[in-house]
Amino acid sequence: MCEILGVSSKRNIELNEYLKEFYSHSDAHPHGWGLGILRGNDASIEKEPVKASNSFYLKERLKEKIIEKTLFAHIRYATIGNVEYRNCHPYSMTDNNGRRWTLIHNGTIFEAKPLEKYVYKQDGDTDSERILLYIIDVINEEESIANRRLSAEERFNLIDRIIVDISKDNKLNLMLYDNEIMYVHTNFADSLHYLKKEDAVIVATSPVSDEVWERVPFTQLIAFKDGELVFTGTNHGNEYIENEENVKMLYQIFAEL
Repeated sequence: MCEILGVSSKRNIELNEYLKEFYSHSDAHPHGWGLGILRGNDASIEKEPVKASNSFYLKERLKEKIIEKTLFAHIRYATIGNVEYRNCHPYSMTDNNGRRWTLIHNGTIFEAKPLEKYVYKQDGDTDSERILLYIIDVINEEESIANRRLSAEERFNLIDRIIVDISKDNKLNLMLYDNEIMYVHTNFADSLHYLKKEDAVIVATSPVSDEVWERVPFTQLIAFKDGELVFTGTNHGNEYIENEENVKMLYQIFAEL
């Protein structure tokens, strides 16, 4: 599908070597790359619908020191959505109270009724963009009812309920940042790992260094703030297991791109 990488740290750390290794996996994920520098409520998004290893811009970009606290990176293997700029990750949007949300996704939504209406509202074609549009709408609705901004714990609990709902029968490896906490979720076996460093955590589809990486908790949303685990959600048990019908569907979709 794709590969994803996220960083949450209390202090600025240099990330070039991790990013170089991550983007070197692009031969197997050739349909685009993205980089999101996340500083509070600001998101600087750089992306191209080309293989990362073929990008002159990315090669030059990685020659500069990338020293950040919060960062997302993505390499795309297209399943749903054409190979074009608007379908590259990260996706970033603001809610009605001005909070910025940024998402990267590795997976496929085969069926999720709450997302269906966004096919006609999104800019691109991907199921990933529809996930973020849905999250923004739910946040807006809940904050409108409460007549205030939700706390970090309230936001986490809301995202947890969304994940439990849409993870059934869907592959939902994702990371989400709301300008304060980084949400992480996987429901596909052995497909998301984390490295705990002093005051920092790095999460990636597969290890991007020779350090000791561990598997991310399975079928359970977690969240980090400044490199520390702050919330743990419902262990929903909605493991995604590839089956012949889904694989056939993906081949058919890919053949039409």
